[in-house]
Amino acid sequence: MDQSVAIQETLADGQTCLIAVQGILACEESVESRLLGLVRIHGEHALFLYTHRRMAITAEDVCLERVVPITEGFAAEEVTPDSDLHIIGSDVTVQISSEDAQLVVRLPFGSHTRTFLQEISKCRPGVIGSEDIKQNEKDLVVNNSWSRNSDDKATPRQSKSKMDITSEMVRSSSTMVSDNACLLSEQKFGLRDTIVKSQLVQKEDSYTNLQNFRFFIGTYNVNGQSPKESLQPWLSHDVEPPDVYCVGFQELDLSKEAFFFNDTPKEEEWFKAVTDSLHPDAKYAKVKLVRLVGMLLLLYVKADHALNISEVEAETVGTGIMGRMGNKGGVAIRFKFHNTSVCIVNSHLAAHTEDYERRNQDFKDICSRMQFCQSDPNLPPLTISKHDVILWLGDLNYRIEQLEVETVKMHIKKEKFQDLYQYDQLKKQMDEKAVFDGFTEGEITFQPTYKYNTGCDDWDTSEKCRAPAWCDRILWKGKNISQLSYRSHMALKSSDHKPVSSMFDIGVKVVNEELYRKAFEEIVRSLDKMENASIPSVILSQREFFFKDVKYMQLQVETFTIRNGQMPCQFEFINKLDEDTYCKEWLIANPSKGFLLPDSEVTIELELFVNKSTATCLNSGEEKLEDILILHLDRGKDYFLSVMGNYLPSCFGSPIQTLCYMREPIRDMSAESIRELTLLPLQMSDDIFRDEKPLDIPKELWMMVDHLYRNASQQEDLFQQPGLRSEFEQIRDCLDTAMLDALLGSNHSVAEALLLFLESLPEPVICYSLYNNCLHCANIYTSSSQVVSMLPICHKNVFNYLMAFLRELLKNSEKNHLDVNILASIFGGLLLRPPPQHANPDVTEKRKAQQFIQQFLLREGNSP
Repeated sequence: MDQSVAIQETLADGQTCLIAVQGILACEESVESRLLGLVRIHGEHALFLYTHRRMAITAEDVCLERVVPITEGFAAEEVTPDSDLHIIGSDVTVQISSEDAQLVVRLPFGSHTRTFLQEISKCRPGVIGSEDIKQNEKDLVVNNSWSRNSDDKATPRQSKSKMDITSEMVRSSSTMVSDNACLLSEQKFGLRDTIVKSQLVQKEDSYTNLQNFRFFIGTYNVNGQSPKESLQPWLSHDVEPPDVYCVGFQELDLSKEAFFFNDTPKEEEWFKAVTDSLHPDAKYAKVKLVRLVGMLLLLYVKADHALNISEVEAETVGTGIMGRMGNKGGVAIRFKFHNTSVCIVNSHLAAHTEDYERRNQDFKDICSRMQFCQSDPNLPPLTISKHDVILWLGDLNYRIEQLEVETVKMHIKKEKFQDLYQYDQLKKQMDEKAVFDGFTEGEITFQPTYKYNTGCDDWDTSEKCRAPAWCDRILWKGKNISQLSYRSHMALKSSDHKPVSSMFDIGVKVVNEELYRKAFEEIVRSLDKMENASIPSVILSQREFFFKDVKYMQLQVETFTIRNGQMPCQFEFINKLDEDTYCKEWLIANPSKGFLLPDSEVTIELELFVNKSTATCLNSGEEKLEDILILHLDRGKDYFLSVMGNYLPSCFGSPIQTLCYMREPIRDMSAESIRELTLLPLQMSDDIFRDEKPLDIPKELWMMVDHLYRNASQQEDLFQQPGLRSEFEQIRDCLDTAMLDALLGSNHSVAEALLLFLESLPEPVICYSLYNNCLHCANIYTSSSQVVSMLPICHKNVFNYLMAFLRELLKNSEKNHLDVNILASIFGGLLLRPPPQHANPDVTEKRKAQQFIQQFLLREGNSP
């Protein structure tokens, strides 16, 4: 997740966040998470340190704590917390000092941290790409001036102290390097190095041999419980200790604090429980830990294998409401073990028996959005599929369908698991190639792992009486993988799920150093003969592209191929003159750069996607879907590609006032009419549009709220569970064309469409100009009501209408389980947003904004 976006939203004009990284700030008695951003203004640089109350997605999620100018007194020094332990791959601890600051920050191991530190090293005047972060008590000194001081101090949020790093908790290591400096700065690969690497990959079979290693894969949905029993019956079931442990948890913490702020003390509790329960006959090193809300993934290897682990990266993808919340989604760790690339994914997919399509969508979203940085910054990110071995575990939530609960239990009692498996949703979806295409799952010979009464082995006897199901699964994809066991562990009883494990023998490519050296020398000799390199040239299959009928938040993709000639070449899409990016905001080329061997080709995908940041200007016609891409060949010529398209205007991204004056569907209106209405001032005199009185609220908003009011007042997880993308597209088209009188789709899809509609408004419901007024009277209802009365009439109507609707939902809280805090957290950031030029709000300011919304939710009013 690119957290520099959240920082950029807090900055003033002319300030740019170059890169951001999340780290741990060590204080006297505790450690606290911080977001660090490297910010540039007029050639000067500084480190901005932010506290954050959850994943930093928008400016509302972060709070500026301090600014550390990179001036004459600035220094950054890598330090080793434990002089007896310094293995390559450990998280990087950096001491940052300036004239008025002394900080120690622990940054996560990986290429993103390395890139962050490289960017700091470039801040020295007159030095480009210098390797300025030093080790062994040598400082990085950057001579710059910085005039800005931070007056926006926030009280840091305290958290429990993390446990100390010990030799049993080593992060990871690398066989390819022997100096930790390579983690901090890595020389950019030239063309020759790239050719050597590519040809070494092609000749890999000539210098590697397969060696089997034993992998333990385990998954456990702990239902928000703390560890109350030893995990050894699960983790140390076998006599022989595994070489690698991959242990995943779901629902680590079910509290609102964990859901909204991604903060939980249970991470440490379960980490310790796992560490204490690993096989007693081997010593293990912790390679990596990654968590997103309740999903936790831990990777351990035998200590004597640690030096053969390299290129460790961890990423997360949230697939909850609006694609943001991490209550559902996936966490993943990828690494190289010897010469084999491995990706471990732990996912928690959408719940409820009937929602298998949403589970399919979650899987596809994780696959498409999970991207890992490579050690070479010139190479494109790696996706899950670009690995030799993929191991996928988690609470996939697929259920048993078409059978009554008692019939399911009867099959279980008779141990007719294969008969029951024929009704398993995951099996059916895999047979139809709708999900996990190419993956394999072993034969299930154990009873369903969900749902039990906690503390025993009895099936669910609650009011809902959930049918048993194999929710917890382990699948794999790749070559040279043999499953040795696949089982559940009934001995653990603290959750309503049972843990599942699988043991694998995996063939790993181990390098023969002598054969590797011969292959390397042979490649270098052949390159030495290429003394008279000719200019590279390529053939493009297409140079003009037209995207027809582009719609809001509906991806369109066009592809073309680049066919290389006789010389290896590097290609890259480059910026046009006086432009900061190589393409418009609504377009992306994937990959945007790469390397081609002689007589090879690559397929480029041009992805066009209109979202809230680009929709308004496209709706009004101020901007068109038109762009020119420049494809540049290193040591070669440039190729120009023309991209055009027609955009179908949408209510999403249109101002409230514009929609109130549209009695017809937006698709039926002329481009000139839409433009005229979009450019209307917020406050207008009565003589404008004298002949036509505007609607009280946009008809599109009324359709969504009315649907939810009539159909979803008692719906569980409303505004917390995402809808289906296909259903959102139907809802959007219905609102934009009015071809149907009623909205199609589930309640969750309509609810998510409503949130996306509010998020897309170019001017929020509470206008930017009144933002500060709202904060000043956040605890005074009469004053707050006066502020609302100052809104333009259409904005005021929308605000009152939404508050009345949300109050109606709260009247059904026993059924829908909503409360004031949940609704204020979800809607507060959508209705009351700081203006773009506003300074970064501190924690107190955020609380006031939430309190402002809560006042109206606690007041009686009319139903919508």
